[in-house]
Amino acid sequence: MEEEISTVNIVDKDEQHGSKGGILFMAGKLKIAMLGHKRIPSREGGIEIVAEELSARLVQLGHEVTCYNRRGHHVSGAEFDGEQLSEYKGIKIRTVPTIERKGLAAMTSSFFAAVKAAFGHYDIVHIHAEGPAAMCWIPKLCGKRVVVTVHGLDWQREKWKGGFGSKYIKFGEKCAVKFADEIIVLSEGVRKYFMDTYGRKTLYIPNGVNRPEIREAAEIRKRWGLEKDSYILFLGRLVPEKGLRYLVEAYKGLVKNGGADKKLVIAGGGSDTDAFAEELKQVCEDIKDHVIFTGFIQGKTLDELYSNCFIYILPSDLEGMPLSLLEAMSYGNCCLVSDIDECRSVVGSKAVLFRKSDVEDLKGKLKMLLDDENVVQKYKKSAADYICRKYGWDRVVERTVGVYGKRK
Repeated sequence: MEEEISTVNIVDKDEQHGSKGGILFMAGKLKIAMLGHKRIPSREGGIEIVAEELSARLVQLGHEVTCYNRRGHHVSGAEFDGEQLSEYKGIKIRTVPTIERKGLAAMTSSFFAAVKAAFGHYDIVHIHAEGPAAMCWIPKLCGKRVVVTVHGLDWQREKWKGGFGSKYIKFGEKCAVKFADEIIVLSEGVRKYFMDTYGRKTLYIPNGVNRPEIREAAEIRKRWGLEKDSYILFLGRLVPEKGLRYLVEAYKGLVKNGGADKKLVIAGGGSDTDAFAEELKQVCEDIKDHVIFTGFIQGKTLDELYSNCFIYILPSDLEGMPLSLLEAMSYGNCCLVSDIDECRSVVGSKAVLFRKSDVEDLKGKLKMLLDDENVVQKYKKSAADYICRKYGWDRVVERTVGVYGKRK
């Protein structure tokens, strides 16, 4: 798999300093506008993590980056709101007007951000996600070089299906195809989709991951009585496409048959509504002593949850490129994931796969791991080195700068 990644050469080494129709690195400092995320610094979703990691590293390289944050509350609740900053890690932060209603927050904030970016003194406008890409024509009209990162085919998500949201996101996808100078995708599956659907070439640049600090159980012991290797972990937004219904059903079956001696920890907040989280809690009512819902988690507590779980599970039906999976492996975890391309291509042979949406297969694979600690330890030993070597952020930033300076 390492060789597969290395063959995606955005920068031809023989042409780095030349001008023969290939890559042209812009000399000196670039001025870059980032938009499409909710807020940084924040862990409200994978896009926010990517925007922060990219921006901070670009600043370290000497570039000037402005991130346009949307106004409003944290997606998991106002209690998680951070301080409104004007600068963070050398990144300039500007907050734009936002109508804080479902379906309108992203649209209005990306409109105002795109207008500000269009009339600002920027070399590059980098837009994240398909919905915000609906505004990419605005900076393009003002002569800006526009790069769009498609983090996933968001119109497929359950909360948007069949309504205006899905149509609007699809419109954003078409705008990216028509107006963006370059489109970055996070998986080969999405790369193929754009070629098959629009005949549009895209550039595959996966997300990155940092090698973390492993922490002993302290805060999680105090709050939930969790010890090292005493629990199975899911961590992510509580939304249907993450496959949580399958996970809960499979785990419930094991508990009722006496085959699960470890608790299930479901860590994460909802998205726009708590209805799905409440549905999951109702399903778990008869095994509530075995299941812990932590709500939104960040900081040291997040590190401890990753550092001490026995197995990490990601049963998703739909992903862009799952940062939580990269993070889980970077902590040296045995991971059990659905066999969708976006997960399979990340883990290679270093995790256990089950058939997407198949509760019985998930239950069987989970029981196998719970019954054989030697197998779990085998995956734990190889996970961190594999994922940190394959998906380093420095490499991602180098490739992204190559896209910024790529000739038409």
